[in-house]
Amino acid sequence: MAKLKNIIKQLSERDYRAIYDSLTESSADKSAYLLRAIREKHLSDNKVMDELNVNNNAYYTLRSRLNQKIEEYLLQQMESPRTDLLKKVANINEIIFTKKRAITVATLQKLEKELIDYDLSNELTIVYKTLKKLHVNSPDHFQYSQAYNKHVAYTLAVDKAEDMLSEYFKKFGIYSLTGEERDRFELVVTHREMNNTCRLYSSHRLYVYQSCINIFHRLFVMQEDDYDPDSEPIEDILEQVEKTFNTYKLDSIYYHLRIVFEFLKHEYYNHYRVYKKAEKYYEDVNENISILLSNYGLYTFPAQFLVTKMHRCMRLQTQHMMYRENGELFFEHETDENDVPRYVIYVMYRAISCYYVGKYDEAAKWINGLLNTLSLKKYPFAMIEIKSVLALQYCLMREMDLFNQLVNSIQRQIRILGKQNCEHIVTFIKIMKTATSEVKRDKNTKIKNILYRANNSKRKLFSPTSWFRIDEELIDKMIINYDIEEVRR
Repeated sequence: MAKLKNIIKQLSERDYRAIYDSLTESSADKSAYLLRAIREKHLSDNKVMDELNVNNNAYYTLRSRLNQKIEEYLLQQMESPRTDLLKKVANINEIIFTKKRAITVATLQKLEKELIDYDLSNELTIVYKTLKKLHVNSPDHFQYSQAYNKHVAYTLAVDKAEDMLSEYFKKFGIYSLTGEERDRFELVVTHREMNNTCRLYSSHRLYVYQSCINIFHRLFVMQEDDYDPDSEPIEDILEQVEKTFNTYKLDSIYYHLRIVFEFLKHEYYNHYRVYKKAEKYYEDVNENISILLSNYGLYTFPAQFLVTKMHRCMRLQTQHMMYRENGELFFEHETDENDVPRYVIYVMYRAISCYYVGKYDEAAKWINGLLNTLSLKKYPFAMIEIKSVLALQYCLMREMDLFNQLVNSIQRQIRILGKQNCEHIVTFIKIMKTATSEVKRDKNTKIKNILYRANNSKRKLFSPTSWFRIDEELIDKMIINYDIEEVRR
């Protein structure tokens, strides 16, 4: 909501009136009222909901639609000069056949400068190809031939960079679930190839694409041995990208990529535990997480924010707030089951949000839906993590038959993978079995001894069992619930 209020307050009077008139003309009276309430009346959310007679979910939808309408209007204003340029490029042949040569050349040279400002490389190749033909009998033919060849190569480099960008984050998703060194090595190779490609040209667009990978790679993939002391500091990269966005304000790709770099800033400060600065970006990213998950997988790995958010809530002890918030954040969210890593993280985030408000049956429903929908045989470590979280829900629900069946399945998988590779899961299962055993004496003491003796084994990137603490409260829930069940029997 803070982002929407900020945008509305910064609208010029002309833009505000245009948006308001557009909403009233299209009979979107509630959206128009919300716009005016935020701009002029400064009413609280509860007061606005009372005035409009809507509930929380409907109010969230109304805010989302208003935000979308404002963004569409601003984007339309922003894209109109680009649209004019593209129309001019499309009419080049008309100019060639109907205008005098001097006028044609002057028009194309002016168009060349405008296209360079917008970094429209594909269109520039058309202009240079035409100028090359027009100067076939002139000494300038060589100059335009060189420019044409250069921009064809540059266009291919941009296409290659965009492909590597999406491929990198696809590979990172796989690596997050497997934790395999082979998958990490593929990320290192792609990262190196991206940097080599971008070094070939002095291009702000390639620099922005390169920065999407470089920042993320250094935060989540790079190991100490990989670090290059001569590499550009992350804060300098973020500052340079921000300057680029401010210089090319009419670039529609940059307009949309701002939220990606808000996300990267949040992750950067969170990674180095500068939590006060991280909070500056948290709310904007959080409000946009649904669209980030759906539409930005080609430029980053947005599901990482859900992992970071979970640990943030644990640190601030606000876990219980996630469940209610999810109803608003993901009200219109569409999942993509083909993107396995993103889907897995999203479902586990929703499941553990249910756990924190005591809705263990709903949490189990989310996880069972995931296991029934996807085959996770290629991700055995991720599978035992997911099943361990499900086992905890069965433990707390007192579904002992399902619990025992699932624990047996997990233990078989542990024997295959090796105890030394998943010691934290071994400890987790041992605690649940102790809590649910028929022996009633000194369970708290035994569990505390298990935790005391347990090694802090290395976890994979995807580890939902780390999204909750095995503390006194959780131990008491497991044990007390079991004893009550015994009394009932």
